[in-house]
Amino acid sequence: MKKVLIIQNKRIGDVLISSILANNFKKQFPDSEIHFMAYDFTTGVLMNNPNIDKIIPIKEKELKKLPNLFKKIKEVRNEKYDVILDPYSKFQSRIICKFSNAKITVGNNSRKKLGNLGYYTNPVTLLKEKTHIAGKAIEDRIQLLKQIDGFTSFDYEPKIYLSEAEKSEKLIPTNNSNKTIVIGVLGSTPQKSMPYEYVAALSDFIAENFDVNILFNYAPNQKSEALKIYELCKNKEHVIFEFNAPTIRDFIKIMNEADVLVSNEGGSVHIAKALNKPTYTIFSPYVNKDFWASFEDGKFHKSIHLLEKLPNLYKEFSHEERKEIEKNPHELYKKLTPEMIIPELNEFLKNNL
Repeated sequence: MKKVLIIQNKRIGDVLISSILANNFKKQFPDSEIHFMAYDFTTGVLMNNPNIDKIIPIKEKELKKLPNLFKKIKEVRNEKYDVILDPYSKFQSRIICKFSNAKITVGNNSRKKLGNLGYYTNPVTLLKEKTHIAGKAIEDRIQLLKQIDGFTSFDYEPKIYLSEAEKSEKLIPTNNSNKTIVIGVLGSTPQKSMPYEYVAALSDFIAENFDVNILFNYAPNQKSEALKIYELCKNKEHVIFEFNAPTIRDFIKIMNEADVLVSNEGGSVHIAKALNKPTYTIFSPYVNKDFWASFEDGKFHKSIHLLEKLPNLYKEFSHEERKEIEKNPHELYKKLTPEMIIPELNEFLKNNL
């Protein structure tokens, strides 16, 4: 097991939780060389990780072009990997695994009728439900490691590694000694974003009831939409709006300096958890909470999902049904009102501020 490649061609949260593969592998096989292939905009969560010897950034759109995919396959073959782990198991990464010449390739069985088609030497069936507080997404990744002989125990917790210089940076623009709550005002996609007026209502509630700074977090390309939420707020004097993180690494440093995260479900939540910060997560109706809710104890990490409040609103949560809801979750999202969220949020903030 000298040389290992992990492929995670998905978004920030996926990449961060997949880093547990590197952490566990290096712990069990300290002499192994571990490479991690991920989209270039996600690699900030991997920086300084001592368990990753090489980060291979790729561009999402470029990898979908066949000439570029063939070039990447050739590069992978030339590296002569012993093991490839493919937790996302989509077309591009499957093809890379199939033609990699690696001795062991591990990925998930396809849900489609065509099945594995020889993509992996060790295909794995996804778990039907979670059995660990880490959540199903992390458990499914641990299942990949169980295909490799030699593992005796597993570390389920993703970690972010900051340098001493990064830890000492003071980035949040405030001169007072109040604690700072970061609010993730927009999800990574519109489907993950709460109605704007609801976000403003939560911000106003926090401003009226807690002596804190409220930092609006949004991606640079989301500023115009975040401004719409800011304009709906009644207590703007408590909100830090103009300052945001231009890169993932900058957000990591800001979150490390802040005290609490309140956010739509997404990569920021996984980052805050990896930094051991309290999190209150609001799930989009199409996201399966059991899959992505990790390490929730109802106090330090807490979340809310529409189905918890209206359990009979839709009875099943199959893969197909989730996809249908994802096409237009906004009508369902409107049913998860601030009046439902605020009592739990209030209790959470009292426990963690």
